[in-house]
Amino acid sequence: MTLEQYLANTLPGVTDIKDVSRAFAPSNIALCKYWGKRQEEFNLPVNSSLSISLGNLGTETSLECSNTDILILNGEELDSSDPFSTRLFNYIDLFRPPSIKLKIETSNTIPTAAGLASSASGFAAVIKALSDLFSWDLSDQRLSEYARIGSGSACRSIYHGFVLWEKGEKHDGSDSFAHLINNSWTDLRLAILDVCSDKKAISSRDAMNRTASSSPYFTQWSDIAQSDLALLLNAIEEKDLHLLMKTAESNAMAMHASMMAAQPTILYFLAESVEMMHKVWACRSSGLSVYFTMDAGPNLKLLYHKDDEAEVLKQFPDAISVNPFVT
Repeated sequence: MTLEQYLANTLPGVTDIKDVSRAFAPSNIALCKYWGKRQEEFNLPVNSSLSISLGNLGTETSLECSNTDILILNGEELDSSDPFSTRLFNYIDLFRPPSIKLKIETSNTIPTAAGLASSASGFAAVIKALSDLFSWDLSDQRLSEYARIGSGSACRSIYHGFVLWEKGEKHDGSDSFAHLINNSWTDLRLAILDVCSDKKAISSRDAMNRTASSSPYFTQWSDIAQSDLALLLNAIEEKDLHLLMKTAESNAMAMHASMMAAQPTILYFLAESVEMMHKVWACRSSGLSVYFTMDAGPNLKLLYHKDDEAEVLKQFPDAISVNPFVT
C-alpha cells in the first residue's frame, strides 16, 4: 500500500471548515532514541522509542483559509522556496483539498532546528490544527499516525508526559503510533542547556539515513535501543529515577557513537557540548545526581530530582528548567 492509498482509506472528508484553528504541541525529548528507519515513505522506525514532553515548551500553530499559501514562522514570513516551507506544505498537501490555500502562523518556544525537536512539535501542532480546521475530530492514535508521516518523532508530541512509540510491524504503519504512559512522575525535572541555537549542518533525517546505510555500529545500536527501552519502562514502573537517568544518558551516547562511525562521520558535539558533559560527570563525582541526554544536535538536556534543582541550576546557571508534567 502506498502512502496515498493509506490516506485515501483513513482520512475523513472535508465537510465543514472553520474560520481559524489553533493548536499547541509540546516538544519531546527521547530517553530511548528513535534512530533509523525500516521504511522511508511512512517514517517507520527500526526500534520502539520512549520520550518525555517538555511541558509548555513546544509549538503553537494557527491556520486560516487564504487566497494563497503563506507561512509565518516566529513572526517572519518565509519565502515559498524556503526548505522548511516546502517541506511543511508538501506535508499539508497530503491532507487538504487542492483548492484550499492556508495562512499558517507558527511559533516555537524552543530554538528551531537546533537539536531540541522543534520539527516534532511543529508537525504535531499542524496536524492537530488541521483536524480542528476541518472538523475531523481525529483520535489521538490517528493524529499520532499522521504526525509521524511529517516527522517520525512528531507522533510522540501529540501527548504530554511519558510517551511510548511502538515501532510496529505492518507496512502501512497502522500499528506504529505513540501512546501515553499513564504515570505522572512529579519528582523528575529536566533542564535545557542551549549550547548552540544555530541551524544544524546536517538534518536529523539525513544523519539518520547516513548512519543506517554506512555505520558498522548501526545493528548494535538497534539491539541496545531494545534493551534500554525495557530498562526505562521498568524504571518508570518502579519510579527508579537513578535507573531512568543513567539509561537515558547511556542510550544517547550509544546513538551518537553510531553516528560517529558513519561515513562521512557525523559529529554534532561542539567543544561546549563536551565541556558540559565533563561538568555533568564532575558533578556526579562530587555527589550531585545529575545526568544528561542529547538528541541530534549539540544541546544537552539535564535530568535530575526536583530536590536537587537549586544545586543543578547553581552549577549550570544558563540552564532552562522544565517540569515536564506541568502544561
